[in-house]
Amino acid sequence: MKFRTIGRTGVEVSQLGFGCMRLPVIGGAANHIDVPLATRMLHQAIDNGVNYIDTAYPYHGTGFANPGESEPFVAQALQGGLRNKVKLATKLPSWLITCRADMDKYLNVQLKRLASDHIDFYLIHSINKGFWKNLISHDVFDFLEAALKDGRIGHAGFSFHDDLPTFKTVVDAYSWSFCQIQYNYVDTNYQAGAEGLAYAADRGLGIVIMEPLRGGSLSRNLPTAVSQIFEQSGFKRTPSEWALRWLFDDPRISTVLSGMSAVEHVEENLHIAAQAEAQSLSEAEKEVMLEAQAAFKARCKVSCTSCGYCMPCPSGVDIPKNFQMYNSFHMLDESFQNTVRMQYGFQMAPGARASNCVRCGRCETHCPQQISIMNELQNVAVVFEK
Repeated sequence: MKFRTIGRTGVEVSQLGFGCMRLPVIGGAANHIDVPLATRMLHQAIDNGVNYIDTAYPYHGTGFANPGESEPFVAQALQGGLRNKVKLATKLPSWLITCRADMDKYLNVQLKRLASDHIDFYLIHSINKGFWKNLISHDVFDFLEAALKDGRIGHAGFSFHDDLPTFKTVVDAYSWSFCQIQYNYVDTNYQAGAEGLAYAADRGLGIVIMEPLRGGSLSRNLPTAVSQIFEQSGFKRTPSEWALRWLFDDPRISTVLSGMSAVEHVEENLHIAAQAEAQSLSEAEKEVMLEAQAAFKARCKVSCTSCGYCMPCPSGVDIPKNFQMYNSFHMLDESFQNTVRMQYGFQMAPGARASNCVRCGRCETHCPQQISIMNELQNVAVVFEK
């Protein structure tokens, strides 16, 4: 495993990080982690050099207002001395903050949930304009300084989901050690994007990448045009390898978080990370990625990463799955689109279908991608249900 320094901290982290947001589950229930399998996967990653472990308060839970099962799982999996071998990252649930005291409350709860006396890399979770304004009004910087001083956190950062001007404002507001942004070869001009990455790196921040495979959409069910570009490139690589190598090639990126949900994902990602080097892609390889990027963007309809922040829907709609099938429908050649229509009818429970949306708007308040979910669900219903 190769290591990179994260910003000004001087701390070396593995260039592949383990994200505990999409762990294997039992019975399709997000809050029912398959603990033996997930533990095996995490241990395999650590045994092969992965030392950056990322989790958050709501991951693998029943909604963003409630604590999920990811943090307790991590605590259990790191027993037996493994905690000292890794750099642990988790996040303050910014949407739940109503006063300065809430910040200490949630941090202290997280320390107990993680069975640790400190968190190496602590992020303010999912910053957008609204959350940022609220955090500032409740003295978030005073909280961070106090937590750094008393040792509860080692380094302060933030994860981000809004536009570029807001990103620059947040970067300049505090002496952050690092930031976490969504970035991949499709999302170069989305949210912080390439310009935001450069802006943060120029100011000494470490860069942590989330959604490197865009919720799996860059590794499976690719548009035919994209698959052909890779197959005819002359390089023998999987779609995942192309996407991850493109990120590992950038020396400004500290670590790339992969939300692995199967042993095969761990094995493939470890193999890629062990081989990839910064600034190693040839001009020919970079041209392949530019062609794939253009072909992919031409067909994707909804910029959903299946992060699940919109869930649960009060009306029972499975929003991520609806968008997955909607995007798959448009990515496939026309001759295969009827197959997706049939899959929708068989695989999507009646109560989970797009037409059950009552336009309450709750989902849109939590969507990191700022998708017009209610309108897009109407489009999904037109394609699959009418």
